Amino acid sequence: MLITEDGQLTGAISGGCLEGDALRKARMVILQQEALLVTYDTMDDDDAKLGVGLGCNGIIHILTEPINDLQTNPISLLKAVIASRGYSVLVTVFSVEDRKAPQPGSCLCLANGQTIPQGLDMLPYKNEILEDAKNALCNQRSAITSYLGFTAFVECVKPLIALVILGAGNDAIPLTRIAAILDWNITVVDARPSYATAQRFPSAKKIVVAKPGSVLDKLELNEWTAFVLMTHNYNYEIAFLKELLPLHPSYIGILGPKKKLERMMGELEENGTTMTEKSLETIHSPVGLDIGSETSEEIALAIIAEIKAVFSKRNGKPLRFKTTVIHSD
Repeated sequence: MLITEDGQLTGAISGGCLEGDALRKARMVILQQEALLVTYDTMDDDDAKLGVGLGCNGIIHILTEPINDLQTNPISLLKAVIASRGYSVLVTVFSVEDRKAPQPGSCLCLANGQTIPQGLDMLPYKNEILEDAKNALCNQRSAITSYLGFTAFVECVKPLIALVILGAGNDAIPLTRIAAILDWNITVVDARPSYATAQRFPSAKKIVVAKPGSVLDKLELNEWTAFVLMTHNYNYEIAFLKELLPLHPSYIGILGPKKKLERMMGELEENGTTMTEKSLETIHSPVGLDIGSETSEEIALAIIAEIKAVFSKRNGKPLRFKTTVIHSD
């Protein structure tokens, strides 16, 4: 959550329970220009005595850091993470044992093969932090570690999903709107210049007007790229699939009934395209989760939910049927 000097805030650290108190603490941090760690203990059943009424049955540590106009501050580290097209790591150091002690805060970012230190050299355990950060990046897993009475949250941040939508019809508009709320990197592709425009798709980072054979040359793909084919043009989509399948993307969603997919697969195989088991696993058609969607907005919701489930390696079932904790990490 970002809090400005005049009391404006963006983002959240809870469902609304902590924001009021956080605003007061943030103004103190801005005034004193020193990081502050506040702990909220809600283990007591009568947690309303804290004045926040969380009911979470847990302990929450909130670190508030001042942001100055230097080139290296928490915002600059977050910018590096957002710009990264791969996994990145942020390291935040704080002292739970002595909350009145100086709080080092955000001290390191690993992104795009770069090491961005922010006060790391001032810490006696800098080598250990750097090693743990590299391990987290290698294992693609966050960790909490301890050094000489200090705690470090070594956070491995996943890349943003890049959504490529083939088709600039009206039903693609709500899909881009929902994806934009999630801050996904959106590209809209169509052969019709009158449809694929920035005016129709203001949230798209990129608009591509091209024939199917030249689309991929205009895109930057990685393992976090998802494709949704919804052109309502059978010939365009099958020509694009022929180019796409050899690249083994992580997700391909195709709008339409199963018969359409079966016809596509049959024609592709007849024309020499080998359909491997790996290729078939990445194709989702009919696209989207089964939530009873009828309208284009509801279909967009189902598609976005399925993409998120696939990249999170989840099954998309209701949480009430889950027998373990929601967040295992």
